[in-house]
Amino acid sequence: MDTASVPPAGTGTDSETEYEYPFHRPSAVEVPPVYEELRAKCPVAKVRLPSGDEGYVVSRYDDARVVLADPRFSRAAMLAEGAPRLTAAPPMPGSLFTMDPPEHTRVRRLVSREFTARRVQNLRPRIQQLTDELLDEMEKLSPPVDLNPVFAFPLPVMVICELLGVPFEDRDRFRGWSDAFVSLTAHTADEVMEQRMSMVQYLAQLVQRKREEPADDLMSALVAVHDDDGDRLSEHELITMGITLLVAGHETTVSMIGKCVLTLLRHPEHLAALRERPESIDQVVEELLRINPIGDGGPFRITLEDVEIAGTTIPKGSGVIAAVASANQDPERFGADSGAFDPSRSSASAHLALGHGAHFCLGAALARAELQIAVSSLLRRFPRLALADDVDNLSLTSGMMVHALSRMPVTW
Repeated sequence: MDTASVPPAGTGTDSETEYEYPFHRPSAVEVPPVYEELRAKCPVAKVRLPSGDEGYVVSRYDDARVVLADPRFSRAAMLAEGAPRLTAAPPMPGSLFTMDPPEHTRVRRLVSREFTARRVQNLRPRIQQLTDELLDEMEKLSPPVDLNPVFAFPLPVMVICELLGVPFEDRDRFRGWSDAFVSLTAHTADEVMEQRMSMVQYLAQLVQRKREEPADDLMSALVAVHDDDGDRLSEHELITMGITLLVAGHETTVSMIGKCVLTLLRHPEHLAALRERPESIDQVVEELLRINPIGDGGPFRITLEDVEIAGTTIPKGSGVIAAVASANQDPERFGADSGAFDPSRSSASAHLALGHGAHFCLGAALARAELQIAVSSLLRRFPRLALADDVDNLSLTSGMMVHALSRMPVTW
């Protein structure tokens, strides 16, 4: 409820003020306006989480970096009995999202041996080919068309299937599974658990198939990977890693493609500049990642001890959200015009869209490659691309940790 009163500056959180999270977002192109007030007057705010538990939202850039990187803010503690939950469904044990060092370090090291920058670089020609094929099909259609089903949704699914060695014909099943995994309030706890079990069974069968018939894909490589001491990923770790990569590897990119294209279409001067200098796409993507939050909040942690942030003591055992959506528009880090889209912004790459610290996004290189190729190829193929509806008529999916445009009508 973004209309709640905000405590005066310097008082930190007020025990009488509790906000409902997620905060209200007035349109498809704005972050919740309450964040501006919170950064200024209440940088550590008490909230009621979707699960019904109490928690805290940390909204300033420097403070969010602390929550993301400081070991006193734990992922593994989310699994503890009685720990605050972000959602009604319990978090999934055995994934990178519910591990702390040293377990996290061990699993991530094994995965990183195969999920390398070189593997992503070698995949770029295939990403380009898949992109071109989708654009070929889009070009045959009569505009206006919804960019989501013809391009923004299928491309990241195709890429993650290609990377992992998953049959693309199973893509529709991924959609239902992924939606449940990133649900805040859109699914009941029972629905989430049912989808989770279905995905576990699918990945268990895939792991067995890769063990019997290895191929030149990441999942086969993870089945075979071991370190110098012979350490391997366990069966459970392989399954949960497959789930993590499938969900995180396409859900966020699906949401970002449409929002990035919308941002450029709403700023014709920057779109024209990108057309003039297509080699600037890398920098443009960094600013697009900064200005377009993947969700309205950010990653969730549990405090292992009392921690003081911005003059407020967060008690041991508290649930804390590092509000990346707010941190990436903090004027203290990104300047007085931090809410504006400016591809020339030199500080853009300091964004937290891909995380920070030990849990920095494992697939960051892949996400960047997909966005660079998708956006630049779309604009090159359709030089007269334009939004086919008023921006006020657009909306984002709701009740999810990751928000995509419900539809993205374009013409050319």
